[in-house]
Formats: sequence, structure tokens, C-alpha cells
Amino acid sequence: MGTLKFFRIDIVVLVAALAIAFWYDGWAAVSLTAILIVVEIVFSFDNAAVNAKYLGRMNEFWQKMFLTVGILIAVFGMRLIFPFVIVSLTGGISPSEAFTLALEKGDPTEPGTYGYILNEAHPTIAAFGGIFLLMLFLEFIFDPERRITWLSWVERPLQKAGHLGTLPVILAGLALMLTSRFLAEPEDAGRVLFAGLAGLVTYLAVNGIATVMEAQEERRAEKLDAAERSAGGTVALAGKAAFSMFMFLEVLDATFSFDGVIGAFAITPDPLIIALGLGVGALFVRSMTVYLVRQGTLAEYRYLEHGAHWAIGTLATLLLLTLRFDIPDVVIGLAGLVLIVSAWTASIRANRRERAATSDEP
Repeated sequence: MGTLKFFRIDIVVLVAALAIAFWYDGWAAVSLTAILIVVEIVFSFDNAAVNAKYLGRMNEFWQKMFLTVGILIAVFGMRLIFPFVIVSLTGGISPSEAFTLALEKGDPTEPGTYGYILNEAHPTIAAFGGIFLLMLFLEFIFDPERRITWLSWVERPLQKAGHLGTLPVILAGLALMLTSRFLAEPEDAGRVLFAGLAGLVTYLAVNGIATVMEAQEERRAEKLDAAERSAGGTVALAGKAAFSMFMFLEVLDATFSFDGVIGAFAITPDPLIIALGLGVGALFVRSMTVYLVRQGTLAEYRYLEHGAHWAIGTLATLLLLTLRFDIPDVVIGLAGLVLIVSAWTASIRANRRERAATSDEP
């Protein structure tokens, strides 16, 4: 029952969404909505694990903002409005025309349909999302101050190299140059390069502002009583620092959802069903993030954060590779899931060894 309290609203919304799907187009719509919900939850667990790392630094008010205002941005902004904007820009049509195309539910493989135009934006979206997520992975893996390592044989040498603070930017820039030169189609090279640079600049700007604000909040909190610190002994961010972190999380969530929105058209061309399925799935992912924070799951399962970041690095690499190769969405999603499950089981084994060693002590 304790776990269910984190997902009570989600379950109510789930029932309502399935009822709307049934009213909209019968059991066929219900089954498609359910499939999209499951796909979004399973493939976004790495998103939840990484979000929990940042959400745990924020106070309770901003955690609630993440679940309320944040979910409105995630559902209506990214899963509903964003596709219309992309179709309008890519197809050179008005938002009303994009809406009309969406209602026609045309075959995504047929030129001129809503799904086809949205899929034409894939190179731009993959470059932006791939470089943004690659930066997130590189910043983590090259962090020389990180105490715990999972795949130590590769992580420790990379941590030593991380003393060169600009290394993540250098590698991301090199990856972008190689991608635009060898993976992108010649006619797409320019927009791939521009979109990748936009992803790099966006990461540096949003993460940089959040880091500065967090440092200011920590200095301010040093003067306060220890009671104002979070349970883990770290400063619970509030005010401008929490807002900056909140915005970083929203951008992070957006990059995760880019490819999922386009990939959903492989299941159904109906934008309403896509919005229902991915929206409910996104709500569960948000609640899962809060659950991980409140239950201290990242602290209990020490390698879970590592598995999530390795999954993000894999996702970023595969996104860039999709510019040249046709990689099924299920491969992209399962690759990340395998890494997270592996990190989770490794954490359980490490905890058991630790308890066994403690019990053996005289």
C-alpha cells in the first residue's frame, strides 16, 4: 500500500485515459493506448533514474511542481503541441493545417501525411537529442569527484582523464563533426550540424545556470540551521536554484521524449491516441522519479544511477546512428533497460556481500 500511494493519481488518470480511448474508437483504441503507455514506461526508466538524481536536491515544493506544472509541460507541451510545431516548421504549413492533417490519420509512409512530415524532422531531432544526452553521459562518466564506480575497469581511467574539464565538450563536438560528415545524408549535413550545436549549447546553458544557482544556494544554506537540510545531508534547493534545476529537468525530459513521439507513429498514426498513451506513460515516469527519491532507492541500489547514465550514453549513440541506419525502437529501448537491470542486480549483489562481510566480523 505504501508504494501505491505514489501512483494513486496515475491510476485514476490511466482509467480515465482508457475510457476516453474507448469512447473515441472502441477497444482498438484502448489496446493501442495501453501499448503506448507500457512502451513509454519501460523505455523511460533511465529517464526516471537520472531525474531522481536531480530531483533529490530540490525541496518538497519543487518536487510537487515537477509533478504538477512539470507534467503539464511534458504531456501537453511535448506529447501534444510539440509534434504540431515540428510538422508546421518541417512541412512549411500553418498549425491549423497540421491539425487537419493529424485528424486525417494518414499512413506515415505516404508523403504529405502528418506522420510522414514529422518523420522527415528525424535528422534534426536525433542530432539535437543525441548530442544533449551524450553531454549528460560524458559529464557523468568523466566526473573525477565521483566516489562510486560500477564498471570500474573502464570508469576509473575515464575519471582520471576527466581532470581535463573540457573533455566532454571536446568529445561531443568531435562526435557531432563525425556524425554530420559520415552518418547524415549529404542534404541533411547542414541541419544536423546546426541541431547538434543547438543541443550542445542548450546543455551547457541550462546545466551551467543550474550549477551556478545550486552553488549559491549551498553557500546560503551553510549559514542556516542543519534542520533545513534534506534527509541525505545535502542542501534542499529552493528559490532560483530549484527553478534552474526544474528547467534543466524539463529540457532533459524533452530530449528523452523527442524520439519516442516520432517512434509512436510506428504503432499508430492517430495523434490523440499517441498523446493519451505517451501522456499517461509520462505521468507514471514522473511519479516513479518521486518514488525513487522518497524511498532512497538510488542510495540503496548504488549502481542504479550508473546504469541509467550508461543507458543514456547508449541511447545517445543509437540516436546518432539512426541518421544512417534503421534501428528498431525496441532495440533502442531494450538496450537501455538491460543496462539498468544489470546495474540493479549488481547493486543487490554488492549489498549482500557487504552484509555478509559485516556479519562475519567478530
